[in-house]
Amino acid sequence: MEQLSIHQIIKNIKSQKVFEAVAFDYSFTIKIEKYVPYACAAIHNGHQFRKELWENCIHTAYERWYEEDPETKQMIQSHPIVISGCDSRFEYDLNRAPEDAVFETAWGKQLWHKPLSEAMKNKSLLKHKQFYEVVSALVSTLELKFGFCTVYDMHSYNWKRWDREVPTWNLGTRNLDNERFEAVIEDWRHSLSEIKFPYRIASTAKINDTFQGNGYFLKFITSKFKNTLVLATEIAKVYCDEYEQVIYPEVVALVEKELIDRIPQHANEVYSRFKKQGL
Repeated sequence: MEQLSIHQIIKNIKSQKVFEAVAFDYSFTIKIEKYVPYACAAIHNGHQFRKELWENCIHTAYERWYEEDPETKQMIQSHPIVISGCDSRFEYDLNRAPEDAVFETAWGKQLWHKPLSEAMKNKSLLKHKQFYEVVSALVSTLELKFGFCTVYDMHSYNWKRWDREVPTWNLGTRNLDNERFEAVIEDWRHSLSEIKFPYRIASTAKINDTFQGNGYFLKFITSKFKNTLVLATEIAKVYCDEYEQVIYPEVVALVEKELIDRIPQHANEVYSRFKKQGL
């Protein structure tokens, strides 16, 4: 892995160079081992929180971790194209539009002792902007090369906060062309439902049950690229104790192992079905 400027990352992508890099400001990582018609993303994986914000932040490190998506990069790291956020969503949220990306309140609680200055906000929003410049270059290159591509947008959610039974996996599809993609969405849901977990963890997968896929990452790609399917895929935090902040590495490893085959198998089926539409 090397440290690269945004300009160099985009240049590498457009020239279809194989590389692995961290952005010059350490805000995200990107790995391209080979160019294939699918990519994986873990935009809420990060926990970094720049030091100049520490004293002003009311939320504790644990409260921030609780709302982040730890280990989601680990679950998809084996795939050839992976982009992942390094910074906490409490600095700026990559799954929200720029005007909403820097929180004033977070999950019903004031975030800052004192309101952030415009300079502080802009420092974060620049990283948001640059991330999406890279996303745009990546998806554009994959569409141009293959005619169609799929992006697996990995997230996690706190299942214990719900007062009803919730699925192990949730797909958010409200902002997709469901008439066009209904069959392959259902194929992905079914594949996830087949994953067997230890410790009597349920193996259920539903569509638009806990979340509907209203994130900016999905909306940005879907609005800009007509031949890219973004699958907002949420796993309940059955791979950790969300109250004790303990990760279960054996469950994380199981998810990673299952996705090694399931993601490319599904992506290739999607590509076979839709590639002619994009060429």
